[in-house]
Amino acid sequence: MELSLVLPCFNEEENIERTIRDVVSWFLADGVEGEIIVVNDGSTDGTADILDQLEQEIPFLRIVTHQQNKGYGATLRDGCDTAQKQYIGFMDSDGQFHAEELAALIPHLSVYRLVAGVRKKRADPWNRRLNAWLYGLLMRSILGVKKTDVNCALVLFERSLWQTIRPIHGTGALYCGEMYFRLRKAGIPFFQVPVDHYPRTAGAPTGSNPGVILRMFRELVQLRRSL
Repeated sequence: MELSLVLPCFNEEENIERTIRDVVSWFLADGVEGEIIVVNDGSTDGTADILDQLEQEIPFLRIVTHQQNKGYGATLRDGCDTAQKQYIGFMDSDGQFHAEELAALIPHLSVYRLVAGVRKKRADPWNRRLNAWLYGLLMRSILGVKKTDVNCALVLFERSLWQTIRPIHGTGALYCGEMYFRLRKAGIPFFQVPVDHYPRTAGAPTGSNPGVILRMFRELVQLRRSL
């Protein structure tokens, strides 16, 4: 399999090396012909130095750098724009997914052009689980997105599909919602696979930040107006 795996990264100095090495191990174990694309979204900690060192060691590691923080969605979008392989995937860099979980998605790509994970049990605090449930409800009611666990960041799809599903407005938390909305508008079915999810052991999440939530609503309004 040829796979470009995008890892969005913002201030993950305590997690990023472990995540990259996890992906490398999975690539080698499963014979994946791949590239790892890490998009450093304006990190202000030691992330950039770690990435520079790993780039010298791992020949199929590519680094995309934002000088300033652009947001989760913009980070994923730039990584997918850079992808060169037949398939594109993305996974968070915080260690809450293990790369080997992607192996469960791959067989379904013979039938579906996009395959997504659904967390069996979300290993997050109650407030993040509540936010995720409300986000899913909003995407369903406003955009008609019928996806369980909309913001589960474990996804594989054909690179030829990218321009069809590429989010335009979702530069932050709206990214996944807009992606599935565009997939639905194109009439393209997808498949969902249960995957494991692990607690974050280092670093700080940003998904529940009030600014991130307000930005999502603003972008949702922009998307609706564009329709």
